[in-house]
Amino acid sequence: MADTPAELVHYAVADRVATITLDSPHNRNALSRQLVGELVERLERAEADPDVLVVLLASSGRVFCSGADLSEASTTPMEEGARAIVALQRLIVTMGKPVVTVVVGAVRAGGIGIVAASDIALVADDATFALTEVKLGLAAAIISLTVHHRMNPRAAALTTLGGEVFSGSEAASYGLVTRAVPADALDDLVAATAASLATGAAQGLRESKRVLNRDLVARIDAGAEEMVALSSRLFGSEEAREAMTAFLSRKK
Repeated sequence: MADTPAELVHYAVADRVATITLDSPHNRNALSRQLVGELVERLERAEADPDVLVVLLASSGRVFCSGADLSEASTTPMEEGARAIVALQRLIVTMGKPVVTVVVGAVRAGGIGIVAASDIALVADDATFALTEVKLGLAAAIISLTVHHRMNPRAAALTTLGGEVFSGSEAASYGLVTRAVPADALDDLVAATAASLATGAAQGLRESKRVLNRDLVARIDAGAEEMVALSSRLFGSEEAREAMTAFLSRKK
């Protein structure tokens, strides 16, 4: 009998706050099918729990999310995975409960879509971000639905076209995240923010979030099919496959 895969996403509730933790160190919390599936299930569990008012999304280790799982993407059609990541972003945006994402270390490419979809993003000022798709012959397509909604246009152009690393402090100035603070102050900020949000009434939180995210939901729904098609085409291209194969070879 096959072994049951180890859980990659943990779930805990305390003080009306559900904490969801990404814990897939073997691939730096990459967006594998298993991790995305478990993350969606945990978010839906929090949404359905009447005792939960706030969702905290965090990670174990020093990498929040390294983006797409290239070991899967280089061997399987990307359309299914692209649709799943669009659906994940839309779920975060449309949930009736505020989602607070916490980034201590690194977040890359597709992982930045999760940060952007969140209602509030609190990060260490020395956390690192990079939209690395351009380096691999790809484009920040499906995550542009949320990322380019949050970032100011000049910052979006600089980071998307350059693909270079930028800091948590820069992410805050670009509009991508809510606040960046020294790493040793982050836990206190997260706790205070979650406690403050949890004083809201469930109906007030739900309807306020719906008003806030109305335009973002419309953007996702209008652009999803085009961005899924673009992502699938680029991932399937010879140029991107060669770049991904070279990248995976360097990592070994």
